Amino acid sequence: MMLIPTHHFRDIERKPEYLQPEKCIPPPHPSPVGTMWFIRDGCGIACAIVTWFLVLYAEFVVLFVMLIPSRDYVYSIINGIVFNLLAFLALASHCRAMLTDPGAVPKGNATKEFIESLQLKPGQVVYKCPKCCSIKPDRAHHCSVCKRCIRKMDHHCPWVNNCVGENNQKYFVLFTMYIALISLHALIMVGFHFLHCFEEDWTKCSSFSPPTTVILLILLCFEGLLFLIFTSVMFGTQVHSICTDETGIERLKRKNQPREHTGSWESVKETFGGDFSPNWFNPFSGPCHPEPLRDGDWVRQVTLSDTDNTETVTESEEGKDKDSVEVVLSHDDIEGLLTATLT
Repeated sequence: MMLIPTHHFRDIERKPEYLQPEKCIPPPHPSPVGTMWFIRDGCGIACAIVTWFLVLYAEFVVLFVMLIPSRDYVYSIINGIVFNLLAFLALASHCRAMLTDPGAVPKGNATKEFIESLQLKPGQVVYKCPKCCSIKPDRAHHCSVCKRCIRKMDHHCPWVNNCVGENNQKYFVLFTMYIALISLHALIMVGFHFLHCFEEDWTKCSSFSPPTTVILLILLCFEGLLFLIFTSVMFGTQVHSICTDETGIERLKRKNQPREHTGSWESVKETFGGDFSPNWFNPFSGPCHPEPLRDGDWVRQVTLSDTDNTETVTESEEGKDKDSVEVVLSHDDIEGLLTATLT
């Protein structure tokens, strides 16, 4: 049996309960098809409610303070349609990002039977998450809020009360884009409204009193500026991550081992759902879902030219995820390793 490096063996000794098979048997029954994904996190739910409240506040000010009292009906109708359409798309994208499974790994599949069914070969590495008792495929990370391992996890966003992963990154990108657009649109309309009210009588440019109108507009201006900056930065960060095929977590951890990139355009098409089309901007159209994980996707292959080289590989991988347990199979004792770690 070979466990490399040595401190991983000490970690296993300190946490023997994570290697007991009864902790992973039986795996939870899979949820019925169509079951809604929702994270029961108090902070995330509160942030999601605040997000909707701020969008509805902007809707109220735009409609009842600026557009409806305006005497320019063409201006009101055009801006009302554009703003409401962008607000609807933003909230729809928020719902899809919040209620879509981001790519959760099946929970509790790190059982002796499952690992034996993988028919592991010499030189292959298996990562087991001790927190959700799952075998972790490549580029999966554990989220302490969702309590699951998420494939291609970028980060956990409390504003959508969900992780941003391979299945819902498109919706998160659209959410940030549409929020930035309605924020910019609101700021432009506030600017025009102030200019109009300075030239006209304040009592004629709003249904509310002048002090109330000024307060509502200033609050909207502050909200719009804050959200424009925040969502624009998030949008740019997400687009950069998609184009470089590198998640936020991977960028922060900066793995020493080089990883093959799929190419910027291919990564963009995979995220947004195929070749460029209007569906890229449609929150009701899903991304290109990858094929179901095969047995080979659960294991990692390392080159075992010699012991020193193996230690270098495993130590560099260790920095990727400290809550993983690495199991390296030797050439001569595959079955003995399974027995030692899972029984």
